[in-house]
Amino acid sequence: MHLGVFEVAAPQVGGTLSWSHPYSDSVHHREQQHWIEVAQLLEAAGFDFLFFADGYGYPSVGGDLPEAAARGGLNFTGIDPMLLIPTLAHHTSRLGFVVTSSTGIDHPVAMARRFATLDHLTGGRIGWNVVTGASQDTIAGLFGHDGMTPHDTRYEIAREYVDLCLQLWEGCWEDAALVQDKESGVFADRSKLHRVEHVGKHFRSSGFFTVVPSAQRTPVLFQAGSSAAGREFAAAQAECVFLQGTTPAHAAANVADLRARAAAAGRDPRSVKVLVGATVTVAATHDEALARRAEFEALQTDEVAAVIYAGNTGIDLTALDPDRPLSQINEAAADSRIGQMGQSNIDRFRRPDGSWPLVREVLDELRGRGTRGFTVVGDPVEVADQLEEIMDVTDVDGFLLEAIFSPGDHRLFCDLVVPELRRRGRLPEPDHAPGTGSLRERLGADSPRLPSDHPGARYVPTPA
Repeated sequence: MHLGVFEVAAPQVGGTLSWSHPYSDSVHHREQQHWIEVAQLLEAAGFDFLFFADGYGYPSVGGDLPEAAARGGLNFTGIDPMLLIPTLAHHTSRLGFVVTSSTGIDHPVAMARRFATLDHLTGGRIGWNVVTGASQDTIAGLFGHDGMTPHDTRYEIAREYVDLCLQLWEGCWEDAALVQDKESGVFADRSKLHRVEHVGKHFRSSGFFTVVPSAQRTPVLFQAGSSAAGREFAAAQAECVFLQGTTPAHAAANVADLRARAAAAGRDPRSVKVLVGATVTVAATHDEALARRAEFEALQTDEVAAVIYAGNTGIDLTALDPDRPLSQINEAAADSRIGQMGQSNIDRFRRPDGSWPLVREVLDELRGRGTRGFTVVGDPVEVADQLEEIMDVTDVDGFLLEAIFSPGDHRLFCDLVVPELRRRGRLPEPDHAPGTGSLRERLGADSPRLPSDHPGARYVPTPA
């Protein structure tokens, strides 16, 4: 069972409200020591990585910031988690770090340079969660774009963006190009450096990548979109996919579809690790866990759910008829932005037969759940049972844990559930030796480098 923790460098995670509760310490998210302690806790427990969601957007209704978003700190405010990673890597030796960064903001050369630097500074423990952006209407305004880029066009841009990054990481330096010999005074062998020439629809680049190859060269590529375009992109490029499932059947269908698409793309479908979100509330006893969950649910309201959903999708659920299906968003008078932002958070509510729930039902599900995945509550044995059942039914490879009270929930999981999962053979015994492996190897690869069936491998130059 692969385990990561889903976090944000912001007041709270997952489209819910919890920062104000005494159980939560997330108000300290702007302090380095807060994250150092989280990272060290997860490393000691044997987690694979700490995952940071990120973005520039915020909830918007009618093109403006809702008062409730500011008042409640609902997906509004946050710092850049990428800048935390070198510090966290310095205070750990084995834990991986995955950070979200959008393909629609800057040029691929800048992104490639940042992640190559992070791979050096972490000793090969970095991953990139590739996203096409969220809250696209606010992004367009903040960055002065003429308008919101259509959903499928964003994936077209993303494919070219990642492809150019792969050319830079894999295609410029041969393995023997870095000499760095003091006696001879030779730093690099010019004959083993290759110029990258790219002229595409959205980007152009001509020149040499100036960051010497890191342990992984290419960061482990994560992807979290579950729309049709998102799954197609993930099947071609992603090494680890993060899904949110409303039911085990829904998640199982997405996993099967993803693996089939990966096989069709010429990749080993089992090499693509699939993780699903899970909000775990655990305590020493069943009743204590229920009481802790009840404390969280008491903070949630329809207003909270609606504001978060509007920010993710452009849909104001409070403006819809609560007794009609969610499909009413497709009517002619609907906002043109709908379907162009957060498509995964629309599609997740479509039932297996293609029908849609009532808006009232969507609000009921979102309240207390937000954009989170599975909800798991109980004592350590009950939690382990539920996690194992989800894995067996859905064919996922593990979980991204989404705390309701951070970082207290992480501590409880490490103290109570990790020993039980180890007892069952789902997690390895802790390794206290200094880490030397890359994140890619930690996730099951044979090498820190991209596998040969990944499309980026075609850019590896043949030595002269």
